[in-house]
Amino acid sequence: MRKLFLILTLIFTQIGLAQEPTNNIKKDSTQVAESKESPFNTGFYPISFFDVDLRYLIKYNNYEGIRLGFGGITNKKLSDKFRIGGNIARSFKDQKYKYSIGGGIKLTSKNNTWLNLYYKKDIQEVGSFSQLTDKLVYSVFEPRLLNISQFYKHRTWQANIQNKFSSKVISELRWSHSNIEQIINYQYFNNNTLFSKYKVTEVIASVRVSPKTNSFLTEEGTIEYYDGLPNISAQVTQGIKGVFDSNFNYTKFGLKLDYFLKRDNLSSTKILLDGYLAFGDIPLTHLFHAYPNSPTKDEILQRFSVAGNRSFETMYFGEFYSDRLATFQVKHSLRRFYIAKLVQPELVFITKHAIGDLSNKENHYGVTFNTLDHFYSESGIELNKLIFGFGLSFAYRYGFYHLPDFEDNVSFKFTFNLKF
Repeated sequence: MRKLFLILTLIFTQIGLAQEPTNNIKKDSTQVAESKESPFNTGFYPISFFDVDLRYLIKYNNYEGIRLGFGGITNKKLSDKFRIGGNIARSFKDQKYKYSIGGGIKLTSKNNTWLNLYYKKDIQEVGSFSQLTDKLVYSVFEPRLLNISQFYKHRTWQANIQNKFSSKVISELRWSHSNIEQIINYQYFNNNTLFSKYKVTEVIASVRVSPKTNSFLTEEGTIEYYDGLPNISAQVTQGIKGVFDSNFNYTKFGLKLDYFLKRDNLSSTKILLDGYLAFGDIPLTHLFHAYPNSPTKDEILQRFSVAGNRSFETMYFGEFYSDRLATFQVKHSLRRFYIAKLVQPELVFITKHAIGDLSNKENHYGVTFNTLDHFYSESGIELNKLIFGFGLSFAYRYGFYHLPDFEDNVSFKFTFNLKF
């Protein structure tokens, strides 16, 4: 109950801090102009020449507990040629400070091209992978962050160039060097050596193409006000051994297709297809997971938390890791039911599937996990926006990875949608 209270507190905070989803509503020029100035749309609250990033104020996860912070970036009132930003946070469970500091210089105004340099000391989820260009588009609060328990520590220098080729294409080229330390009990065996601490140097190229997306550009990134989709995101990462004493050579690819179909009867279908491939000497920290979102608890009510936006609700944290992975998800939403002005629930049918594999599993020590060399399947329903954006989610795990005990295959959670 204590954890549930913390989650509810965080979500109510997000009502005032996070962006209201605007993907499916076409706005006129007046509405767009107004949304440019709204912190509820951009996630930034301007105070003179400094824009406070509201996403840093409060977070929660199983390792850090409550995490309070402050951060942001300078705006045009200081200069339209350069910017300075960063953040600092303190978590109460591990009682550690995390921070980042850096800045950027505008290279060209035509394509809004920026050269940035940052230093970060923080933690990162094991096996996480994100498209760099997705971060340039402000997104809603991701509920699964509350449940994550497997992290690693990193100290990272990074330099990047962000570019907007057109209103439909954004890109980022990044160089980074990280010192990695383990939080979980993990060692990677490579070249007759067990590594618990190591260094990685990466060059990453990322591009996002949104052929039917209308958007406007702010200093903090791209704000989308109508999304016709499909959005296509592609990324390649090259780990380079020997640069600043980095330990591993590897290559990673990521491809995401995000398609949305809205019908005249106000029903809609959203299709998400992800593909990942990696080869070389890759520790577990830099492999892939399939966005699991089920806490490792025995009973259904002990796992009751918040359903994610793209996560597998019945997949347990740390259950699967892969160097080859594909996921396919379909969400079909019916027209909202009108009960009262503030009560208009939405029924959503969901099915999700994943398949993958992992080479040289025996090189990973200290952590027990499975591979996804057969289809993982779950399906369910959501009854969203029952009241104040809250709803309920039910999902069931079936197929090859069905578990012997019925309740271990069931996920029952609540949902939270900022737009209601």
